[in-house]
Amino acid sequence: MGDDIDRGLLNVTSEIGKLKAVLLHKPGKELERLTPEYLRQLLFDDIPWLKQMRIEHDEFAEVLRKRGAQVLYVEDLLAEIFEDKQVKKNFIHDMLRQCKIDNPELHQIISDNLNDRTPEELVEAVIGGLQKKEIEVSDREYSLTDYVEAQYPLYIDPLPNLYFMRDPAAVMGNGISINSMYTDARRREPMLMRYIYDNHPLFNKAESPLWYDHTIPHSLEGGDMLVLSKEVIAIGCSERTSAQGIEMLTRNLFSGMKELKEVVVVRIPPLRAFMHLDTVFTMVDYDKFTIYPGIQDRVEVYRLVRGKSGRISVIPEADLVDTLKKALGIPSIKLIESGGGDAVTAAREQWNDSTNTLAIAPGVVVTYSRNEASNEVLRKNGIEVVEIDGSELVRGRGGPRCMSMPLAREKI
Repeated sequence: MGDDIDRGLLNVTSEIGKLKAVLLHKPGKELERLTPEYLRQLLFDDIPWLKQMRIEHDEFAEVLRKRGAQVLYVEDLLAEIFEDKQVKKNFIHDMLRQCKIDNPELHQIISDNLNDRTPEELVEAVIGGLQKKEIEVSDREYSLTDYVEAQYPLYIDPLPNLYFMRDPAAVMGNGISINSMYTDARRREPMLMRYIYDNHPLFNKAESPLWYDHTIPHSLEGGDMLVLSKEVIAIGCSERTSAQGIEMLTRNLFSGMKELKEVVVVRIPPLRAFMHLDTVFTMVDYDKFTIYPGIQDRVEVYRLVRGKSGRISVIPEADLVDTLKKALGIPSIKLIESGGGDAVTAAREQWNDSTNTLAIAPGVVVTYSRNEASNEVLRKNGIEVVEIDGSELVRGRGGPRCMSMPLAREKI
């Protein structure tokens, strides 16, 4: 089952093909670094209970394994590449530069501390953050920055959103987009993926091209990317995914994916509840999608197709359903409204990511058990619903699709 991934062959040509391999991050110490005064800065609305969160995440991973998927963890891949001392040294240098540790003396002290750590200990600091009290600096002359930021407890911020592995990178076809994140709180996450891509045998760069790089200033996030088929990709133009980034990515996809015919762009309202396209709209079967009620009338739809001389032609469309039917070449499409069509229930369950379903096979999805009305309406429409607990996982505002980065799916 895992042989293809072990040889570095990525392949995602649909949202619904049977999931063969997936990359996750198990929540860890980074969640314990959340405090009320820094919640907004780190994109959380509440402080989760880590012990229960990890139990729920383990349940999620076990569901995927039982359904035939190979489950890999980003923290394990990082530890493996940090066995190489030069990779470890280069990473620490780049991370401290990204964290704006500009004072040469402090930079050297922190660098020495991190280089002395084992690969596993370094991973813990990279993801969980580095508190000032962990570094002995008593004989160092303090800079103005030290005095001004004396009350801030960290040298390196934690990455509490990393368990939403969907966003920093996305596999499309046999290549990967390593994304440029919109918020400062998540900007370091894609660097982890770039180091893994460059240094881990999981990624065979000769066979797996890079569609986008995180150093590009135009934001793109994986929650806005849906691979509908080998010929069609949908991308949300949202608060966190820019039109410029979509156009750059599309050019690269058209150049490298010969079977790709078009990119369907869905512009969604820039609201916290509609963070990414996959928080309001996901594919659950060949001709079925789950959707948040009312969003269909609040989106703008565009088709990006190959133009002359390598250019992109943009075609505005009037209706999402008609556009999907045309793009996918099917006579009808069923939109399954979350919340059972009730506005109040839909809004409540939308806050708990009722439409953020993860398809693990055609017509089979993983959801949070708490979204009872949405799960029931999925079942009534012929979808097998595999439920997981999410009372703590949901506090970060993301569901099963957000928490998973598919690496390979069976072709359909």
